Amino acid sequence: MRVGVLGLGRIGAFHAETLSGLVDELVVSDADTARAAEVAARLGARAGDAFDADAVVIATPTSTHAELLAEACRRGIPAFCEKPAAPTPAETLEVLEASKQSGTMVHIGFQRRFDAGYVAAREALRTGELGELHRVHMLTADPRPPAAEYIPLSGGIYRDCHIHDFDILRWVTGREVETVYATGSNRGAAFFAEAGDVDNSAALLTMDDGTLVTMQGSRYNGHGYDVRMELAGTARTWVVGLDQRAPLHSTEGLRPAGDPWPDFQTRFEPAYVREMAAFLEAARGERQSPCTVEDALAALYVAEAADLSRREGRPVRVAEVSNMEVSK
Repeated sequence: MRVGVLGLGRIGAFHAETLSGLVDELVVSDADTARAAEVAARLGARAGDAFDADAVVIATPTSTHAELLAEACRRGIPAFCEKPAAPTPAETLEVLEASKQSGTMVHIGFQRRFDAGYVAAREALRTGELGELHRVHMLTADPRPPAAEYIPLSGGIYRDCHIHDFDILRWVTGREVETVYATGSNRGAAFFAEAGDVDNSAALLTMDDGTLVTMQGSRYNGHGYDVRMELAGTARTWVVGLDQRAPLHSTEGLRPAGDPWPDFQTRFEPAYVREMAAFLEAARGERQSPCTVEDALAALYVAEAADLSRREGRPVRVAEVSNMEVSK
């Protein structure tokens, strides 16, 4: 099987390295041709047209995703694309239509679905081990902020960062978010506020069965990368992410034994590898897409509702933003 990789930044290069051990031939491409040549030489790959392949992995900037996915659909090439499928719901709907019309399999990258902790929590909820779910708490906190020039292009903390929380919430619980009440603050560098964004976030979400979900986030979690999900049921409470490298210090003396997680890629490295293996299975027709464009659109609608709620200071029903797209 010949697979192409478009975009060789940090995550794209990591995907290329993973794929080099899983496929027969690897073709890599990047706007920086010198970087493409270096990666190709290091991995024994070929630098060239990434669409000259049986499947393609897209890890380019967000603004290019919709166009590249449309090209994959035109050529009928199964495609993996890092989240989001497109910057806006309208563009995501166009990608969805292109995928449906062409019959092309598209997998959007939400790696938490392949993390052992989230998989176990999902199974425990489905088997009844937790009892009836009553509340959920989620946290995603980066140890340091992204580069200043990235923030105006990111879509804001809810679309860029918390969209992973929204996706994994749907996937683990099997329920949909109905209402979002979000807020945020600026406690760090001025470039967040200048871009209309926040560097600390909080939200209350209500699911379609009445389950309450609280969520927090930060771009300035100095102790390390912290991502957790707490599910409280009538029988048990489970926590994902409370491991030996969680960046926590307990006043009662309990503390992680290892160095705190430094970043998301290190924390989720095994999940990224499993995700790429699952994509190849889907590209070969051995399974359905593990995370469809419909899934990506559902998470994006929640992010849109959260951002609107933060800006207008009111609860927003997810149907409000999804209906906006339908009426356009």
